[in-house]
Amino acid sequence: MKKIILIAGMLLAFAGFSFAQTAPAKPADKKAATAKTAGPTKKDGTADMRYKANKEAAKTPPVHTKKDGTADKRFKENKTTPAKKG
Repeated sequence: MKKIILIAGMLLAFAGFSFAQTAPAKPADKKAATAKTAGPTKKDGTADMRYKANKEAAKTPPVHTKKDGTADKRFKENKTTPAKKG
């Protein structure tokens, strides 16, 4: 009787382990989703760098913002300098 209970318990345990092995869902390609292009794009949605308009758009420095859209003060271009007294 102990062997039957042991075997049944092992079968349930291995069945539970098989559910834990599923892979998490992969997020969408961030590069394709955030690509802001001024010109033609490739099939995957990224900018086609063979065109002048896309090359010029890539030269502009990225704007550093936080998730809520406000300026990220850790970067030099977002810091404000105080006015000098005197």
